[in-house]
Amino acid sequence: MYFYEVAVTTSSYRGDEPLTYSSINKLAVGAVVLVPVRAKESLAVVLQEVVMPSFKTKPVTKLLTERAIPRTSLELMNWLHEFYPSSLSTSASQIIQSNLSLKKENLPPENQDGIFNTKPLQKLTTEQQSVCKTINNSGSSYVLHGDTGTGKTRVYIEIAQRILSNGKSVIFLTPEIGLTSQLASSLRRYLSHEVFILHSNLTPRERRILWLQCLYAVRPIVIVGPRSALLAPLNSIGLIVVDEFHDNAYKQEQAPYYNSLRVAAAVARIHGAKLIFGSATPPVTEYYYAHQKGIPILRMKKIAKGSEHNTKTRIVDARNRDEYTKNNFLSDKMLAAIKQALIKKEQSLVFLNRRGTARIVMCQDCDWQAICPQCDLPLTYHGDSHTVRCHTCGHKNKTPLSCPQCKKPDILFKSIGTKAIEEQLKKLFPDARVQRFDTDNTKSETFAANYAKVLAGSVDILVGTQMLVKGLDLPKLSVVGVVAADSSLYFPDYTAEEQTYQLLSQVIGRVSRGHRDGEVIVQTYNPDGPAQKAALSKDWDDFYKTQINERRAFMYPPFCFVLKLTCSRKSRQSAITSINRVKDIIERIPMKATIIGPAPRFNERLQGMYQWQLTIKSKQRNDLVKIIHELPANTQYDIDPSNLL
Repeated sequence: MYFYEVAVTTSSYRGDEPLTYSSINKLAVGAVVLVPVRAKESLAVVLQEVVMPSFKTKPVTKLLTERAIPRTSLELMNWLHEFYPSSLSTSASQIIQSNLSLKKENLPPENQDGIFNTKPLQKLTTEQQSVCKTINNSGSSYVLHGDTGTGKTRVYIEIAQRILSNGKSVIFLTPEIGLTSQLASSLRRYLSHEVFILHSNLTPRERRILWLQCLYAVRPIVIVGPRSALLAPLNSIGLIVVDEFHDNAYKQEQAPYYNSLRVAAAVARIHGAKLIFGSATPPVTEYYYAHQKGIPILRMKKIAKGSEHNTKTRIVDARNRDEYTKNNFLSDKMLAAIKQALIKKEQSLVFLNRRGTARIVMCQDCDWQAICPQCDLPLTYHGDSHTVRCHTCGHKNKTPLSCPQCKKPDILFKSIGTKAIEEQLKKLFPDARVQRFDTDNTKSETFAANYAKVLAGSVDILVGTQMLVKGLDLPKLSVVGVVAADSSLYFPDYTAEEQTYQLLSQVIGRVSRGHRDGEVIVQTYNPDGPAQKAALSKDWDDFYKTQINERRAFMYPPFCFVLKLTCSRKSRQSAITSINRVKDIIERIPMKATIIGPAPRFNERLQGMYQWQLTIKSKQRNDLVKIIHELPANTQYDIDPSNLL
């Protein structure tokens, strides 16, 4: 009889210590097994063999994989457990595919002969050659600050070829699932190794098979996906690329609340891999860290191809209604540019970071407004289904035909969304092929499912939210219209200006890639705002210096570490009482930290629960970890949060 300590993945076990089980068969460290936990069974990973304990043990139910997961994955699990404090089961669940089957899967055969139909790569520019030489010859971590169109992907592929030829696998991270198809398509054209796309929108069976293919892979492979791709069970990783690394999607918003940039650095260290963070608009905090740690910042400014093409940017003051004679929301300049693009058989992209048909539904005669009963947030009107929905908790109702309060029929719909923009463009340009891309899409409507169609030019006008402005390369695109450039500035957070700068820069970058002359029309209520001016003039250096000075003055990251604590209760008073109790506990811990609050969260009520929070700042991250270990049950915590809302 053998005895093993295992880490289970069930959320019903909240302990920090592994559990002990017996087995009549010898098991390898890293073996994935099924074990009983209370009245149910749970996936688990074997951590180590131990001597027979003094207490009675339950037997392992079944061995699920013939090959153990790599020891590097176990090391990553332990690092996650310490760096982002959570239960051991939470950390274990990050590295084990949740739906491993009891039956044996027939995996697709691996391409053993290594024959792929690859195409020759475009010659490297002088800038690209210099960057590749630096990455190949020295160091391990790099920030690739390349303006849009300078060919960052070409650099990634050049480095990846060398790593793969040395027998090591490569991971490419993208912030959005919608970007995986474009990147994977490029990689398959040029890399003579199998490229797998791994993300949460796959079916459970597809995810299970891909996870097992990673585990059993003999030859080096390439993984493309969002943050979870970092956790694939690969034996030998030689390169990790985090593209568009400024994006907040790299922060996981559920336990263990990890930041993919930190996890990527940990994976690179464990495997001895090279790590490249790439973006045209690097995050201010990470840029500062790179300077402080001596991480090389590799700058690229020259368009890689077609530099003879120009991009013209035009500002529309949304306060001047003379600019809107044909439509209340789309300016005359924007409509004229779209019309010209249609005549030239080119594509246009209209960007608005608000979903639905209208963001506010209210009565003109009384003070009634359609509010979510669970979250106290305005319900969004969706004209295609004539429903009002909460985009936070999913609550929805039929849209009332008259005011529920005063019974009058004067219902007003305000603050337009992407669905309304789509409908108005279809009316204004009836012969154009208009398609909307946002998170309200069905699976067949997503950008990933329609990428080939868009690339071929079968869509004339694209309408969508921020998923359309992240790294897309559309050669037929010549016009970009920004409906409301100020929307992200309205959030009361220290990152608001940075997000506005990044978003505008990324939008402009869709037509600054050198394929053809481009035009960008930006509608804004604040044409002279510092973030807008910096983005439109591409003045990164000045924007960065301003942000750093402000954050130093007001003690925000990167000049401190932050912990956000939340108590969520059924009544407001209970939430206030609980968060004050948490504050009392923290104040007794000997350390230097600044406590802000208690205060209600930006959205005080969520899914029927009241939320109050504390924000703790400290120059020592370990102090914040100490606080987490002292927190009472039912206190939510997020260390290194992406915002303080």
